[in-house]
Amino acid sequence: MALLLICAAVGFFQFAENKNSGDRKENSWLNRAGSFFSRQMERHFFQVPRYLEEGEGVKETFFQADRLLLWQFPLYGYALTHSQEDPGSEDGLMAELIGRQEGTDEDVKNIDEDSLDYGEDALHIENSVLEEMERENGVHNQTEEEAPEQIAEETPPPQEVPETEGSGGFQAAAYPAYSYDWSQGWDYQAFISNFYAVDKSTNLKEEYVGLGQLLYQDLSVNKESEGPQILIYHTHSREDFVDSVPGDPSTTILGAGEKLARLLQDQYGFRVLHHTGEYDSERDDAYNKSLPALMEILEQNPSIEVVIDLHRDAVAGDRKLVMDLQGRPTARFMFFNGLSYGRKSGDIDYLENPYIQENLAFSFQAQVAANEYYPGIARKVYLKAYRYNMHLRPRSMLIELGAQNNTVEEILNACDPLAHILAIVLG
Repeated sequence: MALLLICAAVGFFQFAENKNSGDRKENSWLNRAGSFFSRQMERHFFQVPRYLEEGEGVKETFFQADRLLLWQFPLYGYALTHSQEDPGSEDGLMAELIGRQEGTDEDVKNIDEDSLDYGEDALHIENSVLEEMERENGVHNQTEEEAPEQIAEETPPPQEVPETEGSGGFQAAAYPAYSYDWSQGWDYQAFISNFYAVDKSTNLKEEYVGLGQLLYQDLSVNKESEGPQILIYHTHSREDFVDSVPGDPSTTILGAGEKLARLLQDQYGFRVLHHTGEYDSERDDAYNKSLPALMEILEQNPSIEVVIDLHRDAVAGDRKLVMDLQGRPTARFMFFNGLSYGRKSGDIDYLENPYIQENLAFSFQAQVAANEYYPGIARKVYLKAYRYNMHLRPRSMLIELGAQNNTVEEILNACDPLAHILAIVLG
């Protein structure tokens, strides 16, 4: 401010002197003072224009834009001073930042919601199955006054199904209701259209796609090994349902995880560890928070071959993921993969996952089993750009079991076919 006032005063006296004398005196003290203060103004306030006018030569003595930026923008200073550090530290920082985005990114779909569901042209779904799913959703969207009467008119008496212990009336399908013909030519586009919903944020590389890469990998678990073989956990353990009881975790996704673990253990002979740690007090940082705990669990239990992160989805409006299965209202579910690949940026090196191919094979074989044994129960496999902690074991899987509009009954009913599907793949 003082420099500005001095320059203004000098300019005023210089103007008055020139007006009185009628000609400019090049060597007068006012001219010399004016030139000096002009240079000071230029140095402190007009560095960028002077730099552009005079070129690189002025940079060494006068151009101090870096200093100004360092003072005004500390983040710029941090980036400048750390630019020569080990690139690995940058990858670690970026991985942590992306990890914070994963917690909320999982809920954001850069894809039309309808693209996640199969249409009338799906190979494994008959029109009767589609009509049944539409009817179930229609019943859900009715008012309470309208629903009872219409249900009585449209719903046939449920057929009696032999009850399996602990399944609440569910009977595992003994044979496929549909079988894919793998002898036909399955090109890249055929795989995409029949099995995948690809988010706009990513792209599935052709090198990952093919019968050899996806279908013919042996994913069976050694049931004779000591210690747990399957880990079930929940990055978002607070996820609940339309009629969950506040304060009762058994009516949230934790309850679903407990039933799934019990079914896999008691009915299918796997040893299962169900981890109920809570990491989503801040949802956007849940993946970062859960990672150290998962690594510790796996270190303490090297026998674990399969890692399942069980979630429930979030859908828009009153959409409800439900179907009738053996006379029981059953939530539909979705297998989910992170590809560590951005559609525009390519491979995301700081989200390294050496097991992307195995992850994809796991979800693909589960999708095939679901489509063949329980047509309509599984939405398409959803592919997104980030990693979602699926890099810890070759057989890692994220499952979206129903959504927020499902009831607890529908969710728990869905655990029965889901356990059978996993047993088919891992057995």
